Amino acid sequence: MKYFIIAGEASGDLHGSGLVKQLFLQDKDAKIQAWGGDKMIKAGADVKKHIKDLAFMGFVEVISNLKTILSNFKLCKSQIESFKPDVLILIDYPGFNLRIANWAKKNNLKVVYYISPQVWAWKKSRVKKIKRDVDKMLVILPFEEQFYAKYGMSVTFVGHPLVDAINDFRQNISGQVETAEKPILALLPGSREQEIKRILPQMLEAVEEFYETHRIVIAAVSVLPKEIYNIASEKIEFVFDDAYSLLSKAECALVTSGTATLETALFKVPLVVCYKANLISYFIAKKLVARNIKYISLVNLIAGKMVCKELIQNDLQKDKIVEELRKILPNQPHRNEMLAEFDELEKKLGTNGVANRVANEIIDFLNK
Repeated sequence: MKYFIIAGEASGDLHGSGLVKQLFLQDKDAKIQAWGGDKMIKAGADVKKHIKDLAFMGFVEVISNLKTILSNFKLCKSQIESFKPDVLILIDYPGFNLRIANWAKKNNLKVVYYISPQVWAWKKSRVKKIKRDVDKMLVILPFEEQFYAKYGMSVTFVGHPLVDAINDFRQNISGQVETAEKPILALLPGSREQEIKRILPQMLEAVEEFYETHRIVIAAVSVLPKEIYNIASEKIEFVFDDAYSLLSKAECALVTSGTATLETALFKVPLVVCYKANLISYFIAKKLVARNIKYISLVNLIAGKMVCKELIQNDLQKDKIVEELRKILPNQPHRNEMLAEFDELEKKLGTNGVANRVANEIIDFLNK
């Protein structure tokens, strides 16, 4: 079989790499082309476009890069037409992938969507379009299966791929971060340039209060220039492309909202969720988001309650960050409560073998 996979962000590259490995294992004749990153390349996919050229976040940023985005659509369609895949596999990245799904369906391509767009948080009206354009939905959050089934879609809950990724890391544990006398306060400012520029300065200002008691270590990404991090202090350390090694040693963390919040929770590291967007983008998002969605972080969404404090927009300021960090230090009641919630969260996300189940679902779908 021929598979064309589209992942547009670091998390999609991670989850896509596990899927690529399993497709090669289960289909000896597999040919895989993709849009992705270094992990998918390492897994054996023929990556035609790298994620470092694809990460545009927020309404304003998308508009300002519209020419590039439209060019990417044209390139992607051309590559798919040339490859003639048996199936198009879309991983998250909804702003791009939903449009490609619409085009693919019009061109009689089979479409599988792995890691659902968060339409339950945004416009539920999009579900009708997804049902029209997507043949099979593979979801990773427990409540998503019921949500899509309600609309008559073919949907399967496969478990969360982070369970696999973290389990694989623990079995082959190694990395750049060594244990030291001082506990580690980890900073995970995101993988997009816009996120880092807006959120990291607030984090850095707050952690000055912890220089004497903690090692301050930033989980950085090498696909971005180091200058973006704009660090003057010698007391700040960097770990590049090795967030799991950092989280495996961290005592607590400040984390930009996104997949990293869930990764941090699964490593059982108490955290404070940080988020700040372009003001116009934030205003539009607030208007569009479903009224029944109370939280922005995956940890709180899955738990259905406030487990980790979310400091959003104007709340993301030094005093509030310091206050919340102090609550999750050792011997604090809130830390113990949070860790107990993390145990419950882990139970909801399914068992190991997610990538294997996803590959099975796709191959079974193609063989029907």
